[in-house]
Amino acid sequence: MKTLVIVESPAKAKTIRKYLPANYKVEASMGHIIDLPREQMGINIEKDFKPLYIAMPDKKEVVKRLKAEAKASEQIFLATDPDREGEAISWHIANLLGVDLNEDVRVEFHEITKNAVSNAFEHRRKIDMDLVNSQQARRILDRLVGYKLSPFLWNKVKKGLSAGRVQSVTTRMIVDREEEIERFVPKEYWLISAFLKKTAKEKSFEAKFYGIDGKKTEIKTEDEAKAILQKVENGQYVVQKVKQSKRQKNAPFPFTTSTLQQEANKKLGFTTKKTMMVAQQLYEGVEVAGQGSTGLITYLRTDSIRVSEEARASALHYITEQYGKEYAMYATRKTTKKGSVQDAHEAIRPTMIALSPQSIASSLTRDQARLYDLIYKRFLASNMKPAQYDVLTVDIDCNDVMFRSTGSVLIFDGYLKLYDNKTEEDQENMLPLLAQGDVLLLDKITSDQKFTLPPARYTEASLVKALEEKGIGRPSTYAATIATILNRQYVTLEEKKFKPTELGIIVTDVMKEHFKGIIDIDFTAQMENDLDKVSEGDVDWVELIRAFYGDFEKDLKKAEGMDKIKIPDVVSGEKCEKCGSDMLIKDGRYGKFLACSAFPKCKNVKSILETVAAKCPQCGAELVKRKTKRGKIFYGCSAYPACNYLTWGVPTKEKCETCGSLKFKKTRAKNAKASCLVCDAEKE
Repeated sequence: MKTLVIVESPAKAKTIRKYLPANYKVEASMGHIIDLPREQMGINIEKDFKPLYIAMPDKKEVVKRLKAEAKASEQIFLATDPDREGEAISWHIANLLGVDLNEDVRVEFHEITKNAVSNAFEHRRKIDMDLVNSQQARRILDRLVGYKLSPFLWNKVKKGLSAGRVQSVTTRMIVDREEEIERFVPKEYWLISAFLKKTAKEKSFEAKFYGIDGKKTEIKTEDEAKAILQKVENGQYVVQKVKQSKRQKNAPFPFTTSTLQQEANKKLGFTTKKTMMVAQQLYEGVEVAGQGSTGLITYLRTDSIRVSEEARASALHYITEQYGKEYAMYATRKTTKKGSVQDAHEAIRPTMIALSPQSIASSLTRDQARLYDLIYKRFLASNMKPAQYDVLTVDIDCNDVMFRSTGSVLIFDGYLKLYDNKTEEDQENMLPLLAQGDVLLLDKITSDQKFTLPPARYTEASLVKALEEKGIGRPSTYAATIATILNRQYVTLEEKKFKPTELGIIVTDVMKEHFKGIIDIDFTAQMENDLDKVSEGDVDWVELIRAFYGDFEKDLKKAEGMDKIKIPDVVSGEKCEKCGSDMLIKDGRYGKFLACSAFPKCKNVKSILETVAAKCPQCGAELVKRKTKRGKIFYGCSAYPACNYLTWGVPTKEKCETCGSLKFKKTRAKNAKASCLVCDAEKE
């Protein structure tokens, strides 16, 4: 009896095929094959928001192939990804091929290994219509917002704009953060440190000002700092209290989708989009020498930290063998669950502990190897004991002015042996053996003026963390959301931090004034909770959309009366060399550029070149900052095309002692050595 199994991707099909009997045929749908039409909204609002689903035009050949294979098969199983979107894809395919929805045709692979595939077929089930309806509700909500709001923004602000439930709130968060930075008023404060010794021959240690008369005190002005310095002048530094304690640092939990995106961004420099793409490859399967196509990690879209007992036992056995029993964390760790956690999937972990990163590195691309190494070590570390520290806190008095010094020593590395996530708090600070009553020698005392800093702009990692904490969207959609707001030029990335553009600020202000519901963070988070309730069968999806659309339609009608916003052109100060008109600064996909104000009569455009204080080693002209089509930064000669010199190096603040040109680092690594392009070229 011929059996057809339909999955989403060819890579997944290849991996699964080797675990199935010879009479099983595995075909890939290449993702969605049925969707709402692109050229119209495709939702009948009057008929309970009934969606118009059509076969996607670019999937005609896929549909033809699947229908032919289905006709030749006696049994069909649908094995799309184990989430709401995968459930909806299975439902669409079932309707397309005439599969009976009352039959147990749905198969879920939470990992792609022989046992997991076999187990999935033994536990096949009906298509879950609650999950399908939750996905339908999300898709219809997004289509209603997009198709109603985008034309409004085109008419009132600028052509080519878009809005959405998640993208608009994400943009708002970046705009709000920028407003916080602009409103921020720095406050002055002072730090005083005494560098003390037990004996003249010993190395000094730092003790920081704590307070006066035993009370913690902040030093807010220079006069206050001078008064304290005057008070301790010629005073005697005496140890008042020595406190010894122990501190432990627990291992992090295994990865969820969100924490994987954050850590891959911080440690590997991956964007959320890249992280999800590479993780999908590891899940679906890669060609491993001696193994064939092998799924290396469990399903990548999850917000659960749960792992199977079998996987945990395997990790503990490996840890005991490789590092010793003292490193294995046999006790079960408990955590407080968030209400919105979907616990259907395990955390992201390796499917087989035996496949260590080192053993399969030659079978993986560089990006696959780095991400797999991160996932593998994080999972093992989560099953290891905490790191242990000895902590010594010493209070030192000088004329009723208290100084405090804290030293910590790592006495057991625990999980840090495998997975390093040390912070500044974890750095070892050795103190001499001190006792109450010891009189110390002053080496020097320093006072430094400081100012409080504004909140930092979001990086990809911190934005993902904030979105998850506020309940905005789902981690599996963050990559697409970030890509959208960058492509729409609502935000830019400067030094890997998000900054809103003028356009992003204008659109956000319009949304705040006229569409408070859509742009409201709490409202958006509540909508995610309601969509979860639809997936659990507790809320009717049509009623959810009806409740949303009533208020949205009223807001839209009111907003139609607003005046069109004219975004003024910025005059650059340069004249067009072709017609003499002013050159205007415009925003393009790859950044700002100059365009003639006489357009369309004059179509002169040119790049805005950002110079750096460095000379071209080939011709001596200035170097300028440029971008590739993919946004990667390099530095090239301003005399191009006459001189085609370029470097991928990174300019520093250091200047060459010989020629005064800025030095460059060959890589972005912190410890990379800086050198002069001009003088180094002359030496060669």
